[in-house]
Amino acid sequence: MAMSAGKGAPGRTTMSEINVTPMVDVMLVLLVIFMITAPLIQKGVKVDLPEARAAPVEASEKKLVLSVDARARVYLGDVEIPLDELEEKLRTNAKAQADKEIFLHADRTIPYGVVVEVMAAAQRAGVTNLGMITDPVSPGRKKGTPPR
Repeated sequence: MAMSAGKGAPGRTTMSEINVTPMVDVMLVLLVIFMITAPLIQKGVKVDLPEARAAPVEASEKKLVLSVDARARVYLGDVEIPLDELEEKLRTNAKAQADKEIFLHADRTIPYGVVVEVMAAAQRAGVTNLGMITDPVSPGRKKGTPPR
């Protein structure tokens, strides 16, 4: 709606309507951001996978290592632990509860499902950071190709 201006040049009017276009633009941008990020927020086993060519991690203190051998036996350090008792052992382990971090060293031949079960048990026990231990890529081998 237009109103006559009391002061100013003759024939000029003041616009008294709200321009909603910038607000709609901002809302559409926010909608797109939420649509992209919503699938990334879903719960699951949280794992930060290292790259094969990454530099070795320098640790000032000894960290807990959870190992899974070729026969799917689970070890916390050097002690064998049945998979069904792993969650309870990690829950009662003072170092695991203080650091909230362990490293997983799994044999390449075991089924992926066994590794996921171990990671899920660690997460249920309260471990929030899980590092994956890998061998470095040997010189002359391209990333993504199997070792000889």
